[in-house]
Amino acid sequence: MNARARLSVRVRLTLVYGSLFLVSIAVLVAVSYVLTARAIDQGVGTIPTTGRNRSLEAILTSTDRIRAIAEAKAALDRQLEEQKQDVLAQLLQTSLVMLLVFGVLAVLIGYVVAGRMLRPLHTVTATARRLSEGNLHERIALAGPQDEIKDLADTFDRMLDRLGRVFDAQRRFVANASHELRTPLTINRTVLEVALASRRSPPETKALADVLLGNTARHERLIDGLLLLARSEREPQGRVATPLRDVVRSALDQVDGPHGDVEVEARLADVVVEGDPVLLERCAANLLENALKYNVEGGRVWVRTGRRDGMAVLHVANTGKPVPSYEVERIYEPFRRLRADRVGSADGAGLGLSIVRAVVEAHGGTVETVPRPDGGLAITVRIPECGAVIAGPPGREPADPVRERRPSVPADPT
Repeated sequence: MNARARLSVRVRLTLVYGSLFLVSIAVLVAVSYVLTARAIDQGVGTIPTTGRNRSLEAILTSTDRIRAIAEAKAALDRQLEEQKQDVLAQLLQTSLVMLLVFGVLAVLIGYVVAGRMLRPLHTVTATARRLSEGNLHERIALAGPQDEIKDLADTFDRMLDRLGRVFDAQRRFVANASHELRTPLTINRTVLEVALASRRSPPETKALADVLLGNTARHERLIDGLLLLARSEREPQGRVATPLRDVVRSALDQVDGPHGDVEVEARLADVVVEGDPVLLERCAANLLENALKYNVEGGRVWVRTGRRDGMAVLHVANTGKPVPSYEVERIYEPFRRLRADRVGSADGAGLGLSIVRAVVEAHGGTVETVPRPDGGLAITVRIPECGAVIAGPPGREPADPVRERRPSVPADPT
C-alpha cells in the first residue's frame, strides 16, 4: 500500500489547498520581484546630461578633471547598483518570510476547513459502523443545505429503509419456512413409522417405508441445516458471556456415540466469549462431527480450547486421509465436498463447515484450516474473548468429564 492510500481525505485536501496557495504566492513573489527590478532599472538609468553639465564638460578640458568626472560617475553607478541589489534582496527576503508564514497559515486554515467540510461524512461513517441487523432503525438524518454530502446521507438512509424491509422479510421467511417445511415431513415420518409398526403391513411395504423414512430423515437434516445456515449468516441478537469449554462439552455430548475405534482427547481451558450459545454449540458440534466422520479406523481427534493474543481459540484436529492444500477452501462451500470418497456419506448434506464459517464470521472471528502432514485436517477457530473468565473451585483443577470418559492419547504433533 503506497503513502497516498494511507493518507486520509482531510490530509489530502489540506495538502492540495496548501500546495495551491504556496504555488500562487510563489508566482506572485516572482512577478513582483521582476517588475520591481525592471522599475528600478528604468527609474535610475544613467545620469541625465543637462545643458549645464555639457557646458561644464566643455570648460573642463584638462585630463585630470575629465578623469575625476569619470571616476565620480563610476562611483555613483556602483552606489546605485548596490542600493538596487540591497532593495531587491530585502524585497526577496521579506517575500520569502511572508510566503513561509502565509503558507503555514494556509495549511492550518485548510486543515480546519477540510475538517468542517468532511464532518458530515464522519457522521455517515460513524452511523454505518454502528449499524447491524439489530439496529437498522437508526438513520443519519443529516441537517444542512441540500448539497452533495446531504444527498449522500439521504441516499444512505433510503438504502437502510430497503435493508430493513429485506431483513424483516428474511426473518419472516425463515420462521415460516421452519414451520411449513417441517410440518409435512413430520407428518410423513409419522405415517411411515406407523406403517413400519403395523403388523398388517407386508414386508415389501415395510422395506419401502424404511427407505422412505431414511430419505425423510435426510430431508429434515437438510432443512434444519439450511435454516441454521440462514440464521448463522446474520449477526447474533442475544449475545451473552458463554464459557467456550462448556460449549465444547455440550457438543461432545451431542456427538457421543459409536464412532468405531476413533479416540478423542479433549483439553479444555477456561475462556469466555460473547455470543449466541446455541450457534456456538452448533459450530463446535459440526467441527467434531466432521473430524469423526472423515477419520480412519484407529484414528484420533484432538480438541483444545484456550486463548491466544486476546482471542478465544477452539482447535480441532483429526487423523484421516491426506487433503490437498488447494482443495481446503472448497469444504466451506455449501453442498461441496473434497473428493468422491467424501460424497457417499448419508449422514450429512454438505452444510456442516459452511455453518461453522458463517457462525464464526457472525461472531467477528476467523477460521484457519491446515492439512496435517500425516493426513486429516487441523481447524482453528478464533473468536474475540469476552474478558470474563469463569474459574473452577479455588485450589483445585476442575474435573474434565470429557477426558474422564474417553481414553487419552499423546498430544497432537501438529
